[in-house]
Amino acid sequence: MKSKQNILELETEIVKILKDTYDPEIPVNIYDLGLIYDINIDDGKNVRITMTFTAPNCPVADILPNEIKERIENLPEVSSVQIEIVFDPPWNQSMMSDEALFDLGML
Repeated sequence: MKSKQNILELETEIVKILKDTYDPEIPVNIYDLGLIYDINIDDGKNVRITMTFTAPNCPVADILPNEIKERIENLPEVSSVQIEIVFDPPWNQSMMSDEALFDLGML
């Protein structure tokens, strides 16, 4: 049970990092924007994040994943980080949180 609690606590820390990471073209964090599809943490504290971009030709596609990886790797509990970029399903505005919609004046 302790391991499951530790993993949930680690996931909370990772979400905080993602909520503090912004697409430079949109004033909303990547988590609320709906770019994070999955966060998987195994018992060895290896983190795998599946994410996308608002468009396949996103100008930060080369920079943003490395920034995320480095910031999460700085958490002392994390063993390794892998970021997988996918475009299926394609991102759309319905993936945004209510907070993001509100911040962008769409709610």
